[in-house]
Amino acid sequence: MRRILLNSLICSSIGLLGAGAALAQAPSQSPGQSPSAPQSPSSRPTSPNATGPAGPGSADNPDTATMARKVDDSKFVKDAALGGMAEVELGKLATQKASSDAVKQFGQKMVDDHSKANDQLKEIASKENISIPASLDSKHQSRIEKLSKLSGPDFDKAYVKDQVKDHKKDVSQFKSEAESGSNPNIKQFASTTLPTLQEHLSMAQDLSKNEKKSSAK
Repeated sequence: MRRILLNSLICSSIGLLGAGAALAQAPSQSPGQSPSAPQSPSSRPTSPNATGPAGPGSADNPDTATMARKVDDSKFVKDAALGGMAEVELGKLATQKASSDAVKQFGQKMVDDHSKANDQLKEIASKENISIPASLDSKHQSRIEKLSKLSGPDFDKAYVKDQVKDHKKDVSQFKSEAESGSNPNIKQFASTTLPTLQEHLSMAQDLSKNEKKSSAK
């Protein structure tokens, strides 16, 4: 009996010694602290000096959309000069060939307003060393020749239709120059002339409505 108890005590002592050795080899840890997991690259703090690809507004990558909105001032001046000369000639035709007093009065207003704008544009072009055409090109000349062959109600209808279409284009071009042009003098000309062109467009659209009402009767 004594031998059995002695053997039990010896086995218990050996077990306690083994557990103590295992605890001695384990890393020390504060109570309640869980083992720390390895840090992933994405969770590492980013350096405040780190830089990524240049954004659209950076100096290395300018906003291309803004650059695309810029207009060609010289081209605008040349196009405006041609358009203005054509409007004067077409207005003269209207005073001679139109059957409607309203269309004749509109034609005379085109002569007066566009002659004034043309003179202003010539002065600006001279100051900015931009050469403008001295005569109409084939495109604008063909408009005049086409309408010159008509008279009476046929002329009224064709002329008013031409004026609505042309002034829509003029308003768009002058607005673009006023908003996005580079030359301040040319931008100012476009800005001050734009309301007159918008008035012309409104008048031409009213004439067109009246023409359609007359045709429907």
